[in-house]
Amino acid sequence: MTARVAVVGEALVDLLWPTGSRTARAVPGGSPANVAVGLHRLRRPVTLLTSWGDDPPGALVGEHLARIGVEVVRLPTEGPARTTVALAYLAENGSAHYDFLTSWAPAALPLPEDTAVVHTGSLAVAVDPGASRVLELARQQRALGRMVVADLNVRPAVRPDRAAYRALAERLAEEVRVLKASDEDLGWLYPERGTEEAAETLRALGPELVVVTRGPQGALGLTAAHRIAVPAPEVRVVDTVGAGDAFQAALLDALATRGAVPTEPEELRRVLTRCARCAALTCAREGADPPTRAQLDGTESL
Repeated sequence: MTARVAVVGEALVDLLWPTGSRTARAVPGGSPANVAVGLHRLRRPVTLLTSWGDDPPGALVGEHLARIGVEVVRLPTEGPARTTVALAYLAENGSAHYDFLTSWAPAALPLPEDTAVVHTGSLAVAVDPGASRVLELARQQRALGRMVVADLNVRPAVRPDRAAYRALAERLAEEVRVLKASDEDLGWLYPERGTEEAAETLRALGPELVVVTRGPQGALGLTAAHRIAVPAPEVRVVDTVGAGDAFQAALLDALATRGAVPTEPEELRRVLTRCARCAALTCAREGADPPTRAQLDGTESL
């Protein structure tokens, strides 16, 4: 298990505000940071390339990543750096709606030399000036033969122009070998199309595999030749924060292990089933708290 995954993107502070509460709780997060934590818990070599400010939210982020032990490259930024803060409104069913105070302006994106898989997505591909640099990094790395993977994790709050966001998603699809999106992502980007039609639109632009997460309906994998659907395991849902990131960590772990995109039906079904289990175990705990490899494999209780 030596293949390293480099995760490029934001680390931030989520202010979790439950419906009916008068107070919010600050917890460190950010989709790319959560993915890196998930990979670390799966014992996958991982480096997180991110940035945060010298401010109270940044101190929380730095302490969190150091405590977990994730290898971090804190990127230099253009101008004064500040830490991104997300306000996460938690509905009674555990789902979250986000607003953001963003900052993403990395001056350089130096990948570790032993990187085998590059992952990005979320705010890192939506907030300029960093987003343009990340897209260029993806193009360069795919040209060099590295596996490039992205999770759209659409955030309309930071880019409300639907047409512009759709164009960005389509440019990203052209540069990656594997693209993940949720059914909610695709529904917002392509409101006039069904989930599978929207996913196929993105797959036709270049990815060998498009994965769609569908909450309690499980997940769907689309290749040029196959459509594979897997169910979501039944769990008592505490909240859904970090579930998609846990799914993505398990997917990246599988890609790094194989060194190739799983396109044969049974192999893809096994990979997606494991990813869905990883997401479900995260839903059974509060916040972005992904399982360890032993917990995912069932050799250790939660």
